[in-house]
Amino acid sequence: MNTVLILLSEPFADWEAAYICPELNKLEDYEIKTVSLSKAPVTSMGGLKIVPDYDISSIPEDINIKLLLIPGGLSWDKAEYKKYCGIIRHCLENNILTAAICNGVTFLADNGFLDSRRHTGNTVEYLKQNAPGYKGDKEYVESQSLIYENLITANGSAAVEFSRDILKKLNILPPEKLDFLFNMFKKGFL
Repeated sequence: MNTVLILLSEPFADWEAAYICPELNKLEDYEIKTVSLSKAPVTSMGGLKIVPDYDISSIPEDINIKLLLIPGGLSWDKAEYKKYCGIIRHCLENNILTAAICNGVTFLADNGFLDSRRHTGNTVEYLKQNAPGYKGDKEYVESQSLIYENLITANGSAAVEFSRDILKKLNILPPEKLDFLFNMFKKGFL
């Protein structure tokens, strides 16, 4: 089973995973699992309560992570989330697709994961201001969403582009279906 592992912060930006999760969840060989710092329910910015599948210390060793998804949120600057750095490092170093959007990108920037990887985010100025540990400004690319090797980053206004790039990188939809979904969610039915 291919696992999509979503790292949750309190509160997390629920809409930033809303386009990608249904597309992956309907596949027979994919499952969506959530991770938090504890097993206590986590509330999204939209008021949805999620009971995490795992806390950060109980992720099964034999899990087949196909995608590590890091949605934004309002608390990624809290020191306690540094506990996520181990799983992020594992995924990036083992060529597991890692995708972060909005303040999920800011967290990666602050913890040195973007220092030598091309990336985008809310803006380079935003990253410099909100990620004190950020040293990757030379790698910053002005873009809604960006694929770089096994890393996808996106700014907070790019949930549709972010989802398209994840589906593109996972190569699970034919290009015409991917274009249809992108245009439907970006432009609507015309």
